[in-house]
Amino acid sequence: MTVTLPPPARPDLRPAVEPAYRVFDVRVQRVRPLGHSFVRITLSGPDLQHFADNGDDQRIKLVLPLTDGGTDGYERFPRDLDWYAAWRSLPDERRNPLRTYTVRAVRHCGTTGCEVDVDMVLHGLEGPASRWASAARAGHRLLVVGPNRRCSGDTRAAAWAPQPSARCVLIGADETAVPAAAAILEGLPAHATGVAVLEIPSSDDRLPLSHPAGVHVRWLVRDGAPGVRLADAVVQEVSTLLPRASRHPRLDGGCDAADTEIVWEVPDTRAAATESPLYAWLAGEAQAITALRRRLVRDLGMDRRSVAFMGYWRQGRAEC
Repeated sequence: MTVTLPPPARPDLRPAVEPAYRVFDVRVQRVRPLGHSFVRITLSGPDLQHFADNGDDQRIKLVLPLTDGGTDGYERFPRDLDWYAAWRSLPDERRNPLRTYTVRAVRHCGTTGCEVDVDMVLHGLEGPASRWASAARAGHRLLVVGPNRRCSGDTRAAAWAPQPSARCVLIGADETAVPAAAAILEGLPAHATGVAVLEIPSSDDRLPLSHPAGVHVRWLVRDGAPGVRLADAVVQEVSTLLPRASRHPRLDGGCDAADTEIVWEVPDTRAAATESPLYAWLAGEAQAITALRRRLVRDLGMDRRSVAFMGYWRQGRAEC
Protein backbone atom coordinates (compact mmCIF):
# COMPACT_ATOMS: atom_id res chain seq x y z
CA MET A 1 0.00 0.00 0.00
CA THR A 2 1.28 3.40 -0.94
CA VAL A 3 0.78 6.14 1.57
CA THR A 4 0.86 9.67 0.24
CA LEU A 5 2.13 12.05 2.82
CA PRO A 6 1.00 15.68 2.78
CA PRO A 7 3.67 18.22 1.89
CA PRO A 8 5.48 19.65 4.88
CA ALA A 9 3.79 22.67 6.33
CA ARG A 10 5.31 25.94 5.25
CA PRO A 11 6.92 27.53 8.28
CA ASP A 12 5.32 30.74 9.49
CA LEU A 13 8.09 33.27 9.22
CA ARG A 14 6.23 35.83 11.35
CA PRO A 15 7.21 35.94 15.03
CA ALA A 16 4.82 34.31 17.50
CA VAL A 17 4.39 37.69 19.18
CA GLU A 18 4.48 40.76 16.98
CA PRO A 19 6.83 43.40 18.39
CA ALA A 20 5.55 46.91 19.04
CA TYR A 21 8.33 48.28 16.84
CA ARG A 22 10.06 46.70 13.89
CA VAL A 23 12.49 47.47 11.09
CA PHE A 24 10.94 48.68 7.83
CA ASP A 25 12.88 48.52 4.56
CA VAL A 26 11.89 51.57 2.50
CA ARG A 27 12.91 53.77 -0.40
CA VAL A 28 12.90 57.52 -0.82
CA GLN A 29 9.91 58.42 -2.97
CA ARG A 30 10.24 62.22 -3.06
CA VAL A 31 12.44 64.99 -1.67
CA ARG A 32 10.85 68.41 -1.20
CA PRO A 33 12.64 71.47 0.21
CA LEU A 34 10.66 73.39 2.84
CA GLY A 35 11.86 76.89 3.58
CA HIS A 36 15.54 77.52 4.20
CA SER A 37 16.38 74.82 6.76
CA PHE A 38 13.85 72.02 6.25
CA VAL A 39 13.44 69.22 3.76
CA ARG A 40 10.58 66.72 3.53
CA ILE A 41 11.61 63.15 2.80
CA THR A 42 8.72 60.97 1.62
CA LEU A 43 9.37 57.26 2.16
CA SER A 44 7.45 54.46 0.48
CA GLY A 45 7.41 50.72 -0.08
CA PRO A 46 5.23 47.61 0.37
CA ASP A 47 6.77 46.98 3.79
CA LEU A 48 5.09 50.14 5.10
CA GLN A 49 1.61 48.62 4.85
CA HIS A 50 2.31 47.42 8.41
CA PHE A 51 3.40 50.87 9.66
CA ALA A 52 1.03 52.16 12.35
CA ASP A 53 -0.32 55.70 12.06
CA ASN A 54 -0.38 56.96 15.66
CA GLY A 55 -0.47 60.69 14.91
CA ASP A 56 0.86 63.44 17.19
CA ASP A 57 4.63 63.40 17.85
CA GLN A 58 5.21 59.71 17.08
CA ARG A 59 8.95 58.98 17.27
CA ILE A 60 10.85 56.70 14.92
CA LYS A 61 14.49 55.76 14.35
CA LEU A 62 16.19 56.35 11.03
CA VAL A 63 18.92 53.79 10.36
CA LEU A 64 21.40 55.75 8.29
CA PRO A 65 23.77 54.06 5.84
CA LEU A 66 27.40 53.41 6.63
CA THR A 67 29.73 55.80 4.86
CA ASP A 68 32.86 53.62 4.77
CA GLY A 69 33.54 50.21 3.31
CA GLY A 70 31.49 50.49 0.13
CA THR A 71 28.27 49.12 1.67
CA ASP A 72 25.30 50.69 3.44
CA GLY A 73 25.40 47.97 6.12
CA TYR A 74 21.69 47.24 5.87
CA GLU A 75 22.06 43.54 5.06
CA ARG A 76 23.78 42.99 8.41
CA PHE A 77 21.51 45.25 10.44
CA PRO A 78 19.77 43.16 13.16
CA ARG A 79 16.03 42.56 12.62
CA ASP A 80 15.07 40.42 15.63
CA LEU A 81 13.15 41.45 18.75
CA ASP A 82 16.33 42.46 20.55
CA TRP A 83 17.70 44.44 17.62
CA TYR A 84 18.90 47.37 19.71
CA ALA A 85 21.15 45.26 21.96
CA ALA A 86 22.49 43.47 18.89
CA TRP A 87 23.17 46.84 17.23
CA ARG A 88 25.02 48.09 20.31
CA SER A 89 27.26 45.01 20.29
CA LEU A 90 28.46 45.60 16.72
CA PRO A 91 31.94 47.01 16.11
CA ASP A 92 31.98 50.75 15.50
CA GLU A 93 32.78 50.38 11.82
CA ARG A 94 29.74 48.11 11.31
CA ARG A 95 27.26 50.05 13.44
CA ASN A 96 24.86 52.14 11.38
CA PRO A 97 24.16 55.59 12.84
CA LEU A 98 20.70 55.90 14.44
CA ARG A 99 18.81 59.17 14.71
CA THR A 100 15.42 59.86 16.26
CA TYR A 101 12.83 61.78 14.24
CA THR A 102 9.08 62.25 14.35
CA VAL A 103 6.55 61.26 11.73
CA ARG A 104 5.05 64.24 9.93
CA ALA A 105 2.34 62.33 8.07
CA VAL A 106 1.26 58.80 7.10
CA ARG A 107 -0.80 57.97 4.00
CA HIS A 108 -1.92 54.35 3.68
CA CYS A 109 -2.29 53.11 0.12
CA GLY A 110 -4.11 49.81 0.57
CA THR A 111 -2.17 46.60 0.03
CA THR A 112 0.59 48.38 -1.89
CA GLY A 113 2.01 49.92 1.27
CA CYS A 114 1.95 53.54 2.30
CA GLU A 115 3.88 56.77 2.32
CA VAL A 116 5.51 58.29 5.38
CA ASP A 117 6.67 61.90 5.48
CA VAL A 118 9.64 62.84 7.67
CA ASP A 119 10.63 66.51 7.88
CA MET A 120 14.34 66.98 8.59
CA VAL A 121 16.48 69.99 9.48
CA LEU A 122 19.50 70.71 7.31
CA HIS A 123 22.46 72.02 9.29
CA GLY A 124 25.54 71.32 7.22
CA LEU A 125 27.32 68.10 6.32
CA GLU A 126 28.98 67.23 9.62
CA GLY A 127 26.18 65.12 11.13
CA PRO A 128 25.16 61.84 9.45
CA ALA A 129 21.45 62.70 9.33
CA SER A 130 21.83 66.15 7.79
CA ARG A 131 24.46 64.80 5.40
CA TRP A 132 22.14 61.99 4.29
CA ALA A 133 19.13 64.31 3.92
CA SER A 134 21.17 66.77 1.84
CA ALA A 135 22.08 64.02 -0.63
CA ALA A 136 18.80 62.06 -0.55
CA ARG A 137 17.25 61.29 -3.92
CA ALA A 138 14.30 59.23 -5.11
CA GLY A 139 15.18 55.54 -5.01
CA HIS A 140 17.69 55.75 -2.17
CA ARG A 141 17.31 52.98 0.40
CA LEU A 142 16.70 53.53 4.11
CA LEU A 143 15.79 51.44 7.14
CA VAL A 144 13.27 52.82 9.63
CA VAL A 145 12.43 51.46 13.08
CA GLY A 146 8.80 52.34 13.66
CA PRO A 147 5.44 51.27 15.12
CA ASN A 148 4.16 47.88 14.00
CA ARG A 149 0.54 47.88 12.85
CA ARG A 150 0.29 44.11 13.38
CA CYS A 151 1.11 44.37 17.08
CA SER A 152 -1.93 43.98 19.33
CA GLY A 153 -0.32 46.05 22.09
CA ASP A 154 0.58 49.70 22.47
CA THR A 155 2.78 50.98 19.64
CA ARG A 156 2.64 54.66 20.54
CA ALA A 157 5.93 56.44 21.23
CA ALA A 158 4.72 60.00 21.62
CA ALA A 159 4.78 62.55 24.44
CA TRP A 160 1.70 64.63 23.59
CA ALA A 161 -0.95 63.76 26.20
CA PRO A 162 -2.90 66.68 27.73
CA GLN A 163 -4.39 65.96 31.14
CA PRO A 164 -8.22 65.81 31.38
CA SER A 165 -8.32 69.13 33.26
CA ALA A 166 -6.49 71.04 30.50
CA ARG A 167 -8.56 73.79 28.90
CA CYS A 168 -5.64 75.41 27.09
CA VAL A 169 -2.46 74.10 25.46
CA LEU A 170 1.00 75.60 25.00
CA ILE A 171 3.50 74.25 22.48
CA GLY A 172 7.11 75.43 22.52
CA ALA A 173 9.61 74.12 19.97
CA ASP A 174 12.83 74.97 18.18
CA GLU A 175 13.41 73.91 14.58
CA THR A 176 14.23 70.29 15.49
CA ALA A 177 10.79 69.94 17.07
CA VAL A 178 8.81 72.05 14.57
CA PRO A 179 7.80 68.95 12.52
CA ALA A 180 6.40 67.29 15.67
CA ALA A 181 4.66 70.51 16.70
CA ALA A 182 3.16 70.83 13.22
CA ALA A 183 1.75 67.29 13.39
CA ILE A 184 0.31 67.97 16.85
CA LEU A 185 -1.30 71.23 15.71
CA GLU A 186 -2.81 69.49 12.72
CA GLY A 187 -4.42 66.86 14.95
CA LEU A 188 -5.94 69.20 17.54
CA PRO A 189 -9.74 69.28 17.82
CA ALA A 190 -11.45 72.27 16.22
CA HIS A 191 -12.41 73.73 19.62
CA ALA A 192 -8.84 73.72 21.00
CA THR A 193 -7.37 76.95 22.36
CA GLY A 194 -3.79 77.89 23.14
CA VAL A 195 -0.49 79.14 21.76
CA ALA A 196 2.38 77.60 19.79
CA VAL A 197 5.77 79.32 20.02
CA LEU A 198 8.20 78.14 17.34
CA GLU A 199 11.85 79.25 17.17
CA ILE A 200 13.53 78.99 13.76
CA PRO A 201 16.98 79.86 12.38
CA SER A 202 15.72 82.02 9.50
CA SER A 203 12.64 84.04 8.58
CA ASP A 204 12.42 81.84 5.47
CA ASP A 205 11.64 78.85 7.72
CA ARG A 206 8.08 79.95 8.49
CA LEU A 207 6.01 77.04 7.21
CA PRO A 208 2.30 76.92 6.38
CA LEU A 209 0.57 75.15 9.27
CA SER A 210 -2.93 73.81 9.76
CA HIS A 211 -4.34 74.49 13.23
CA PRO A 212 -7.59 75.42 15.00
CA ALA A 213 -8.65 79.07 14.91
CA GLY A 214 -8.35 79.24 18.70
CA VAL A 215 -4.63 78.39 18.66
CA HIS A 216 -2.27 81.29 17.96
CA VAL A 217 1.08 80.48 16.31
CA ARG A 218 4.10 82.70 17.03
CA TRP A 219 7.23 82.37 14.90
CA LEU A 220 10.48 83.60 16.47
CA VAL A 221 13.62 84.04 14.38
CA ARG A 222 16.67 83.06 16.44
CA ASP A 223 18.89 85.84 17.67
CA GLY A 224 21.72 84.40 19.76
CA ALA A 225 22.01 80.98 21.40
CA PRO A 226 19.44 78.28 20.58
CA GLY A 227 16.37 78.41 22.80
CA VAL A 228 16.90 81.83 24.39
CA ARG A 229 14.07 83.62 22.61
CA LEU A 230 11.93 80.50 22.85
CA ALA A 231 12.35 80.27 26.63
CA ASP A 232 11.54 83.94 27.20
CA ALA A 233 8.42 83.69 25.04
CA VAL A 234 7.22 80.50 26.77
CA VAL A 235 7.63 82.09 30.21
CA GLN A 236 5.66 85.09 28.98
CA GLU A 237 2.85 82.87 27.67
CA VAL A 238 2.64 80.82 30.87
CA SER A 239 2.45 84.04 32.89
CA THR A 240 -0.59 84.98 30.82
CA LEU A 241 -2.29 81.60 30.39
CA LEU A 242 -1.87 80.03 33.85
CA PRO A 243 -4.14 81.51 36.57
CA ARG A 244 -2.35 82.48 39.77
CA ALA A 245 -4.58 80.14 41.76
CA SER A 246 -3.07 77.22 39.81
CA ARG A 247 0.56 78.16 40.57
CA HIS A 248 2.58 76.42 43.28
CA PRO A 249 6.26 77.47 43.19
CA ARG A 250 8.86 74.90 44.30
CA LEU A 251 12.08 75.95 46.00
CA ASP A 252 13.99 73.02 44.49
CA GLY A 253 12.90 73.96 41.00
CA GLY A 254 11.60 70.45 40.41
CA CYS A 255 14.86 69.53 38.68
CA ASP A 256 16.29 66.08 39.27
CA ALA A 257 18.59 65.72 36.25
CA ALA A 258 22.07 67.18 36.15
CA ASP A 259 22.79 69.87 33.60
CA THR A 260 25.05 67.42 31.75
CA GLU A 261 22.14 65.08 31.03
CA ILE A 262 19.58 65.41 28.26
CA VAL A 263 16.30 66.17 29.99
CA TRP A 264 13.36 63.97 29.02
CA GLU A 265 10.49 64.36 31.44
CA VAL A 266 7.13 63.22 30.10
CA PRO A 267 4.45 62.80 32.77
CA ASP A 268 1.78 60.12 32.60
CA THR A 269 -1.11 62.56 32.54
CA ARG A 270 -3.63 59.73 32.77
CA ALA A 271 -2.37 58.88 36.25
CA ALA A 272 -1.14 62.30 37.39
CA ALA A 273 -3.40 63.90 40.00
CA THR A 274 -3.23 67.40 38.56
CA GLU A 275 -6.05 69.88 38.05
CA SER A 276 -3.96 72.36 36.08
CA PRO A 277 -5.97 74.09 33.34
CA LEU A 278 -2.83 74.42 31.18
CA TYR A 279 -0.89 71.66 29.43
CA ALA A 280 2.51 72.41 27.90
CA TRP A 281 4.63 70.45 25.43
CA LEU A 282 8.18 71.85 25.21
CA ALA A 283 11.00 70.48 23.06
CA GLY A 284 14.33 71.78 21.83
CA GLU A 285 17.99 72.10 22.78
CA ALA A 286 18.56 70.23 26.06
CA GLN A 287 20.25 72.96 28.09
CA ALA A 288 17.63 75.50 27.04
CA ILE A 289 14.81 73.13 28.03
CA THR A 290 16.46 72.37 31.39
CA ALA A 291 16.76 76.09 32.16
CA LEU A 292 13.18 76.62 31.05
CA ARG A 293 11.99 73.88 33.38
CA ARG A 294 13.53 75.70 36.32
CA ARG A 295 11.84 78.96 35.39
CA LEU A 296 8.42 77.40 34.92
CA VAL A 297 8.39 75.07 37.92
CA ARG A 298 10.39 77.07 40.45
CA ASP A 299 9.61 80.67 39.52
CA LEU A 300 6.11 80.48 38.04
CA GLY A 301 4.87 77.48 40.01
CA MET A 302 3.64 75.44 37.05
CA ASP A 303 2.71 71.88 37.98
CA ARG A 304 5.42 69.70 36.41
CA ARG A 305 2.82 66.92 36.05
CA SER A 306 1.18 69.02 33.34
CA VAL A 307 4.31 69.67 31.26
CA ALA A 308 6.36 67.52 28.89
CA PHE A 309 10.00 68.72 28.90
CA MET A 310 12.08 67.17 26.11
CA GLY A 311 15.67 67.75 25.09
CA TYR A 312 15.58 66.81 21.41
CA TRP A 313 19.30 67.51 21.02
CA ARG A 314 22.28 68.86 22.89
CA GLN A 315 24.71 71.33 21.40
CA GLY A 316 28.05 69.64 20.76
CA ARG A 317 26.85 66.08 21.35
CA ALA A 318 25.67 63.39 18.92
CA GLU A 319 22.70 61.15 19.71
CA CYS A 320 24.46 57.82 19.14
